[in-house]
Amino acid sequence: MFGFNNSTAAKTFRIRKPETGTKHYQLRQYAEATLGSGSLMEAVKLPKGEDVNEWIAMNTMDFYTQINMLYGTITEFCTEKSCPQMNAGPNFEYYWQDEKVYVKPTKMNAPDYINTLLEWAQEKLDNKRLFPTEIGVEFPREFRKIVQQVFRRLFRIYAHIYCSHFHVMVALELESYLNTSFKHFVFFCKEFDLLDGKEYAPMEDLVESMI
Repeated sequence: MFGFNNSTAAKTFRIRKPETGTKHYQLRQYAEATLGSGSLMEAVKLPKGEDVNEWIAMNTMDFYTQINMLYGTITEFCTEKSCPQMNAGPNFEYYWQDEKVYVKPTKMNAPDYINTLLEWAQEKLDNKRLFPTEIGVEFPREFRKIVQQVFRRLFRIYAHIYCSHFHVMVALELESYLNTSFKHFVFFCKEFDLLDGKEYAPMEDLVESMI
C-alpha cells in the first residue's frame, strides 16, 4: 500500500512482513490484490472461508507497519520540545501504561510515548504464542483483547499526527497516504469491532466523514 521514500524518515523499527509460505503471507497477497481494486470497504472484509483471527493478525501487522512508516517521516518535527505531551489536540492527553515498566499511568512527551508504544507493539507481534504464524496453530484465548489494545494505541498515533503534524504531512505531500491509511484503519476497526466508540472522540468529525 505504501511505497514512498523520504529522507526525513528515521527507521528505528523493523518493517513487519509475513514470512513466505505462512498463512499470513497468503492472506497478505490476497489483501494486496483486494486493495488494488480501490474499495477499502471491500478490502477489510474477511475473505470467504478464512479464519477471522488469521485475517485480523495479518492486518494488525500491516497497520503497525503503515503507522510506523508514516510516523517515521515526521520524527524530526515531533520532538520533546515541540510535543511535550502525547496528545490529540488540547482536550485529549494520553498517559502510557504497560505490564512491565510503567505499571501506573505515566505522562510522557509524544516521541517517547510513540517510541515506547511501537516497541511494545513489536514485542506483542513478535510473540509467536500471541500471533502464531504456522498453519494449524491456534490463537490464544486473549488474542482479541490484545489486538484491541494494539489498535487502540495505534489510533493514538494517527490522532497525534493529524492534530499536531498534519501541516507537515501536507508540506511533504504525504497527506493522501495518511488519509488512505487512516480510512483503511477505521473501516477495519468498524468491521471487526476493535475500538470502543469513545476512542474515536479526538477524530470524531473526520471518522464520521469517512463512514
